[in-house]
Amino acid sequence: MKIHFWSIGKNNEPYIKEGVEDFTKRISKYYPLEWSIIPLPKNAGMMSEMDLRKKEGEMVLEWLTKDDYLVALDERGKQFTSETLADFIMKRGNESVKNLVFLIGGAFGIDEAVLKRANHKWSLSQLTFPHQLVRLILAEQVYRACSILRNEKYHHK
Repeated sequence: MKIHFWSIGKNNEPYIKEGVEDFTKRISKYYPLEWSIIPLPKNAGMMSEMDLRKKEGEMVLEWLTKDDYLVALDERGKQFTSETLADFIMKRGNESVKNLVFLIGGAFGIDEAVLKRANHKWSLSQLTFPHQLVRLILAEQVYRACSILRNEKYHHK
């Protein structure tokens, strides 16, 4: 199984980049991992929130293949503990999922069409985080889940 982290927006700020690169390297010891930063649509600043979300959604749906298992990070999604995230990832591997895609939406969230296509909706927290920080949190939590699956010392309970 290959893990994909997709994020709509700009490239990482330096303070985020170092942490994301570190956890990406760590995860790569367990699963192949690829980051894709989906650029904002042209004229994004001139679009309404709804039009921007729709255009971003169209771009995401174009990138997806029918076999991709899509996890949409959405505030209305289900929350995991670190252990249940580990179990979730293990189950996807056991189901022979080829591509496990975690999607971080744009500034105004994820379009309804993408949410309907999603296999799972995951809420990191009821708090609101900057999108770039979500990238770091996502990478750290997936790494933590991998370390739990291998019964390694990173996660302390």
